[in-house]
Amino acid sequence: MKNWVLVGAAVAVLAVAAGGYALFHKPAMGPVISGTTPQGTWLAQGWDDKARQWYHHAGQGTSTFPIQYRWFLALEQPGKPNQMMSDPAYLDGFGFISSPADKDGNPDGLPVGFARSHAVNPRTGAGIDQIGFTCAACHTGRIDYQGTHMLIDGGPGLIDLGGFREALGKALAFAVMAPNFPRFAVRVLGPADSPANRDALRAALFRTIAEGLWEKTTEDAHGQGTIAEGFGRLDALNRIGNEVFGHQMGRPDNLRPLSAPVAFPHIWDTHWFDWVQYNGSIEQPMVRNAGEAMGVRAIINYSDPTTPRFTSTVRVDNLDRIEAQLAGPAGSNPAADGKFGGLRPPAWPETILPKYDRKLAAQGADLYRQRCQGCHLPPVGSDAFWKARQWLPPSSVSNGLRYLAITMIPVEEIGTDPAQALDMKARTVKVDRSLGLANPVSTSGRDGVYGFGGALGNVVELVVNRWYDSQKPPTSAAERARINGYRNNGIRDSVRQKDGRMLPSYAARPLDGIWATPPFLHNGSVPTIWDLLSPLAERPKTFWLGNREYDPVKLGYRTTKVQRAFLLDTSVRGNRNTGHRFEGPPGAPRSPGIIGPALSPAERAALIEYLKTL
Repeated sequence: MKNWVLVGAAVAVLAVAAGGYALFHKPAMGPVISGTTPQGTWLAQGWDDKARQWYHHAGQGTSTFPIQYRWFLALEQPGKPNQMMSDPAYLDGFGFISSPADKDGNPDGLPVGFARSHAVNPRTGAGIDQIGFTCAACHTGRIDYQGTHMLIDGGPGLIDLGGFREALGKALAFAVMAPNFPRFAVRVLGPADSPANRDALRAALFRTIAEGLWEKTTEDAHGQGTIAEGFGRLDALNRIGNEVFGHQMGRPDNLRPLSAPVAFPHIWDTHWFDWVQYNGSIEQPMVRNAGEAMGVRAIINYSDPTTPRFTSTVRVDNLDRIEAQLAGPAGSNPAADGKFGGLRPPAWPETILPKYDRKLAAQGADLYRQRCQGCHLPPVGSDAFWKARQWLPPSSVSNGLRYLAITMIPVEEIGTDPAQALDMKARTVKVDRSLGLANPVSTSGRDGVYGFGGALGNVVELVVNRWYDSQKPPTSAAERARINGYRNNGIRDSVRQKDGRMLPSYAARPLDGIWATPPFLHNGSVPTIWDLLSPLAERPKTFWLGNREYDPVKLGYRTTKVQRAFLLDTSVRGNRNTGHRFEGPPGAPRSPGIIGPALSPAERAALIEYLKTL
């Protein structure tokens, strides 16, 4: 689902889970392959084709592209007359996965994660025919191996949003040029093509380009220190903050650099975690999902007096359905059922990838119990996992359900790049006090100064509550609680540790399906599991992201350069590949970033084989 909100294991996407030798002889839990389409081979994860296709194009009410839907279909690739921007082969170069045309959800055959939606602009009352991203844009994976495309729902996307945005801007500039504009106008206007309508379209196109340039110039002026994101990464929290408190509220002083890119996380199991986000900062599923929609440009009314404040284009109904599809059917209760419902992790597909070594994997299971289970918990397939004390007791809020308390490791202990955790904690925003946000840190004239996380949670809740109130009849208290996932609107930037200190921390989630989630660490700074298990000196200092070919020995994407690729430099703050290290002799005292003694090459290989069983 969410390009910002779903938990991942920065602390250790150590790619291994646990269980004894008997685990490898348990019967398979259903088929490994769901089916093969022209787009590739879908791995079986508990969704049928209908559920999958709906999720891929379920609109959140966003105008991620600042243009009308029909404009996008009319645009040509920059510098290439009559070669369309919407060509799936062209969009594949930015990492987007092609998707079949469907008369209901995807009539024009746009890639996974593209959605058309009709809405009313809450600021103007005008109807808008918008195009935006869905959850699936960033949370659908594709892994290639020797000509086969393995497609993974809920897996990390390997898309380059920055490169795509740049190409979209160039395409608009190309369309307005004199030799090209007539073709664009004919496609957009159709039977309504006339000199007057062309003049109006040309003016609207110039206005859109000018607004985009102003927005980019303004953000650049406030973005000194911005880190390039590249394929498979996004500084989601800072982008959401810039969109909500900067662009939407008309406050350039709230813009901040994109200083902490993170890898798109995988999203199976996450509905049942107590807190999500790499830094464990968000508790409630609806705040997670609606906040993500607001961050990819849902339109919100903060000031127009003719419409109630906080009226928006956010599709709370679709977000509810998406979350339910991820969580499992009504009545799902994993702690009681002994399994997660809804979207499942993909099993290692031995009909596509090489078969794993059962004997070596058994050795890896022993190593996992010794070296990894303390943070990442027993394997999800084991009885020990479902009996773990980390399953919280039911409460009056949780409607009798139990959620899994994810282990949170202080940044100073795990030693991975601190930017995502520290920069969220340090950020503040200025908001007009008339909006009624709670708990300002200070005031300055009409403005309140607020901690970023708390202000974001507050604004998202007001937007969602406005949607509830606007329904006919208004959404009941019981239904609101259900849609909110029976969780409070908790926001935090630090986690209480056993010694009582409140420290910025990163999450260590269960590792089921981790083989299918490269690159690793929360910021995608380590390309393979082999590299992650190796000493820091052996991890790549720079490597290319964008190649989707899989390495089944090291477990991760190959790093050879392809036509479109991004060179990730791990010497830069935000990109660092430090921490989560196995180094030094047995018995040596731990130090920041070192979590255990060195693993020999044979031990690394055994852990990797064990990972393949998850």
